[in-house]
Amino acid sequence: MSLRYALLALLTAGPLTGYDAAKRFGGSVGQVWHAPDSHIYPELRRMYKEGLVEAEQVRWGPRSTKTQYRITEDGIGAFRQWMNTPLGHPPERDVHHMQAAYFEWAEPEHAREILRRHIEYYMTHVQLLTDVRDGIRDGTDPVIVRRLGNYPDHEHARIIAYKAYTYEGMIARSQAEIDWARRGLELVDRLSQDRPKGIDSPDAQARPPV
Repeated sequence: MSLRYALLALLTAGPLTGYDAAKRFGGSVGQVWHAPDSHIYPELRRMYKEGLVEAEQVRWGPRSTKTQYRITEDGIGAFRQWMNTPLGHPPERDVHHMQAAYFEWAEPEHAREILRRHIEYYMTHVQLLTDVRDGIRDGTDPVIVRRLGNYPDHEHARIIAYKAYTYEGMIARSQAEIDWARRGLELVDRLSQDRPKGIDSPDAQARPPV
């Protein structure tokens, strides 16, 4: 997924300045697509040149203005085409699971600390995602409030259902990481008990990669 389609998705809820878009990426949208400010502003300008968005200067404070972007018909068409296109899956790059695959090289206490931090991160993530999901369901999340305000009432239930469904998937994925790390702690404890005393990590021996 490119940043372009994430921005178009945001703009289907109404016009945004680059600053507004950056705030959205720092909030709930950032749970599904991260983008730094240094990427957002140039992409909006490219989209303007290609006719996917239109731009106007709006008042910002007593003496300044900002550029506000609004999606065009061409932008809607490009977004709709992307939404109807099956997407491939990128190659996997999972540094945490790769590290766990070689825990025989780690001291047991360090392996445990790595797994505890993994659990702590995802427990925080689950709580954050759950709060957003609940805000979507009850219509109090600021992003969903803004989006619903731009669509007729008969569309609201469908919009809420798809957004909540997406967050439920991310919650389940994060919970699976917690469960995996907890099993890892049990595994480290069991293998540490079985480990003969005086045996170091396999750095003293040449072993073929697994």
